[in-house]
Amino acid sequence: MGPPERHAAAGSRTLRDVARVVVDVMLKPEIHDPQGEAIASAGRRLGFGQILGVRQGKRFELEIPGPADEAAVARIAELAAELLANPVIEEFEIHARP
Repeated sequence: MGPPERHAAAGSRTLRDVARVVVDVMLKPEIHDPQGEAIASAGRRLGFGQILGVRQGKRFELEIPGPADEAAVARIAELAAELLANPVIEEFEIHARP
């Protein structure tokens, strides 16, 4: 007998019925990143001299019903382009896990 099924927050879906999709949003390379520079500088002051540079970003973890198939990932790409990232200064990558 296996472990008991845990239920997701919404309805009667089990966690096996839910896919996780991660969207990483980063400033485009040509965009100045003062927060990243401040982190790198503070790291060096704390003794982490091997830090040459830092770029800060955002990570979003989305749970969707069913598999993270091509259609679902395409819809999440639309969401990322319209809501999660500013396409003028940011780019994003999507990592889907079934």
